[in-house]
Amino acid sequence: MSTIEPHPDTNADEFDEPAASGMYPPELLPSFESPIVPKATIAGRALTAVIAIMTFLASLTTGAVMLVRAAASDWQSEVARELTIQVRPALGRDIEAEIVQATSIARASPGVAEVRPYSKDESARLLEPWLGAGLALDDLPVPRLIVMRIASGARPDLAQLRQLLAEQVPSASLDDHRGFVDRMRAMAQTAVLAGLGVLVLVLIATMLSVTFATHSAMATNQPVIEVLHFIGAKDNFIARHLQRHFLGLGLKGGAIGGGGALALFMVAELVDRWFRGTAAGQQFAALFGTFSIGWDGYAAMLAQVILIACVTALASRITVTRMLARIH
Repeated sequence: MSTIEPHPDTNADEFDEPAASGMYPPELLPSFESPIVPKATIAGRALTAVIAIMTFLASLTTGAVMLVRAAASDWQSEVARELTIQVRPALGRDIEAEIVQATSIARASPGVAEVRPYSKDESARLLEPWLGAGLALDDLPVPRLIVMRIASGARPDLAQLRQLLAEQVPSASLDDHRGFVDRMRAMAQTAVLAGLGVLVLVLIATMLSVTFATHSAMATNQPVIEVLHFIGAKDNFIARHLQRHFLGLGLKGGAIGGGGALALFMVAELVDRWFRGTAAGQQFAALFGTFSIGWDGYAAMLAQVILIACVTALASRITVTRMLARIH
């Protein structure tokens, strides 16, 4: 049987008074030249893989949420800067003259940068995705649209504009797309809440996995822990060593999973830049923006890696403390 020599980094305060005062011979004091829990174990590798998968899923969720928020913000900004005047055809009224009059009122409004009335053919083409092409729409009361773009930073008086249109062009109505903007805002908030929910589930699953792994490590190394108690090691000393062990596993698994997610988003951003300017790239950008999570997204993923590692260490610390209390 090999002798155990005292390690120079071992603090006597971490042991009970009999051991610290020299009651036990020095050869019985632990050196801990090897860790209490071996590093290269099947359970340790399995826990590292679980943490890596959880971190990867959490990072993907965070990146997706940030993409949705950025795209929703761009859509809201674009939609909020546009107003639409709808002129409905009515019996006994000249719709072309009313379009001209409504366009003049819109251009005279302060804060309006651009006004563009849609022609009859352009208005008909807007209905093609729903009604199909080649239909004769002359007998249908198809409304005509006038699109207004608000100048950057300007806040036009919409109430006054509505009043002028109601007085001078009764068949015209103003739409500020407020309902659409509210739905976009609600969608972005829902995406954020869903992402937070997924992150909470990932943390819970990680804590459960670490708890089971800690129970397994304690059961496997129970003889070593009993010997440490016999020679006077305090619970805090044992818990701290196990906490360091699982913190290392958490950092390793988090780095693997988070690094994989970071690499995936970097590759996606490079592909987006490669196809930018093409027809497919423009359609993709219309839905997801530039497909870049920015430095904030990368920082959030790195923070998640640290958070999951800390949760792993904390869960192991709590589990070890409770199990040591039962041993007493």
